[in-house]
Amino acid sequence: MSFQDDQREEETRKLFRLQKDKNASRIGTDAVLKIKRKTKKFELKTTSTGSVTTVRDFGPDHIRKWKGKHWLIGTYANGKPKHFVYGSPENMKPWIDEKANYIKPDFDLAKIISSKLSLEDLYSILGKKEKYTLKDAQRLHKKQYTKKDYLKKMDVTGGYSPKRMLKILKDRSKYLMERGSTLNNPHIPKSYFKDWPKIEKDYAETLRRMVKL
Repeated sequence: MSFQDDQREEETRKLFRLQKDKNASRIGTDAVLKIKRKTKKFELKTTSTGSVTTVRDFGPDHIRKWKGKHWLIGTYANGKPKHFVYGSPENMKPWIDEKANYIKPDFDLAKIISSKLSLEDLYSILGKKEKYTLKDAQRLHKKQYTKKDYLKKMDVTGGYSPKRMLKILKDRSKYLMERGSTLNNPHIPKSYFKDWPKIEKDYAETLRRMVKL
């Protein structure tokens, strides 16, 4: 996230009296609204051009993340907010479903192809061994597992059986194919939310009236 985006996100939280998610991460929750003992999770976006940028590599993780989320989209001019629009989970569902359906065949293909890899495929890549080492596994799957994960996956003393290494090979194949199947920063067009009611004042109070409990 750029400094400007971070600044705008913090400004949005203050205007709407939203709290920062204590468990926020790169693909976490931008803000939460606690109202009547209920917690609503929010995705915060801003734009200066009309359309809204989303994420660099849109995939199933983002679909799961955005399911049930509430959205606040701020339109900025000259560095200041002009207005915001609120999107309920129901408002955002058609756009998310459209993107999910677009990438689904590629992710299904990645799963099918990786499942068909055999021991012969493993031997052609790493050579035929009775036991594979940690170095072999890390050479294959790079930094996609943590050191703790690599150690946990060992199924023979000090290493991996061919069967276990084949599973790691399948994980690697699936990961590589899925990376090529993600969407690069799909935009939400201005036309998608142009008819949503604008929030131009009394930000916090207006939002609380609009959110369904």
